[in-house]
Amino acid sequence: MNHFSQIRAKLVSRGLDAMLLTCEANRFYASGFHSTGTDGVALVTREGAYYFTDSRYIEAAGKEVQDAAIRMTDVKNPYVDLINEVIEREKLAVMGFEDAYMTVADRKNYGKLKCRLKPAAALMTELRASKDEEELRRMEKAQRISEKALAEVLPLIKPGVTEREVAAEIVYHMMRNGASKPSFDPIVVSGPNTSLPHGVPTARRIKSGEFVTMDIGSIYEGYCSDMTRTVAVGSATDEMKNIYGIVLKAQLAGIAAARGGVAGKSVDAAARDVIGKAGYGAYFGHGFGHSLGIEIHEGPYASQAGKEKLPVGAVISAEPGIYLPGRFGVRIEDVVILREDGCRVLTKAPKKELIIL
Repeated sequence: MNHFSQIRAKLVSRGLDAMLLTCEANRFYASGFHSTGTDGVALVTREGAYYFTDSRYIEAAGKEVQDAAIRMTDVKNPYVDLINEVIEREKLAVMGFEDAYMTVADRKNYGKLKCRLKPAAALMTELRASKDEEELRRMEKAQRISEKALAEVLPLIKPGVTEREVAAEIVYHMMRNGASKPSFDPIVVSGPNTSLPHGVPTARRIKSGEFVTMDIGSIYEGYCSDMTRTVAVGSATDEMKNIYGIVLKAQLAGIAAARGGVAGKSVDAAARDVIGKAGYGAYFGHGFGHSLGIEIHEGPYASQAGKEKLPVGAVISAEPGIYLPGRFGVRIEDVVILREDGCRVLTKAPKKELIIL
């Protein structure tokens, strides 16, 4: 799978003769090359596509990259020289580059190219926002891997086990079930630590009568999954059950509002309104959700600042939460695929009732 033709089809409308791709995520999107590694450049022109890399990856690139000319860079043939050869041969005048990713040092180096460089990161953001069927297949598989890992780890969660031990078990089970790696470092927090939306697993031992929140994700064939479940150990107070119920109601309201063509802030507002009316608006500080795909956080966003319309085919997280400082917090997260008439929830892990282990 590659997306050279999709990128090429957008060049004329963007006033570009070519698109230079240096960041790993965009190189992978363009070429479908899993072992993109730390070095590599993809170049898409109106006439063709090119993939340049060094000796560490050249053999693998030759096997995996289709529909592109492949060249090896070395001391005598730096990237700039190889790209300039294409510029001269195809008479390229304007080349897009990833202004949202490229460092100042790299921008200075690529300033040696014999054409004008034009900021064009938005082109790649737009293309990557709407997933095709193969991308969705991989994301669904990543989600099933995460769910299976969670189901296998839940029986291990009991008083005396540390947050770090649970996090380690989750990573082990995800990779054992087919993930290439986690899509991010898992968040496993317990008790008062659950009030930290992005808390880091610690040596704290889980106690009976408290929440455990697990935010986890897998990567399968280059694509991410993301999910959060909050469970209780031993027992839960009426207050804990009530907060869980409010968060679930808010999540379902946001999911009901999610569809292609709706502004991200409208989806966020549907969930935020539920939490606000319940009296906990001050304790929901982050957005309802974010897009994901090759990267765990991609644009566009379903947040208060999300003015742009969410496209059909986007995959976004649905993750409202309530966090009471120093006491406890609850977050429930699914991912959904946006359609014209609504959305399809990709996540199947149970959430209807608070799980008490």
